[in-house]
Amino acid sequence: MLTIFGSIAVSIMMMSYWLESRSKWYVAVFAAASAATSIYSGIAEVYPIMAVEAIWSAVAFRRFLVRHRSSTLPA
Repeated sequence: MLTIFGSIAVSIMMMSYWLESRSKWYVAVFAAASAATSIYSGIAEVYPIMAVEAIWSAVAFRRFLVRHRSSTLPA
C-alpha cells in the first residue's frame, strides 16, 4: 500500500510539473504532491529524500503564492 501511495504521489508530481506553465494551480498541485512524496519518504525512512522533497514543496508553494498574487493584483 505504501508503494502505491508513493507511486501515485510521484506520478502526480511529474504530471503537474509538466503542466505548470498552463496554470498557477498546477504549481499548487506540484507543491502538494511534493509534500506527499516527502511524507512517503519519511514513512519509508528515507530521510535525505524526505528533506529534499519538503524543501522542494516549500519552494513550489512560494512560487504558487507569487504567481497567485501577481495574477490577482489590479492592473
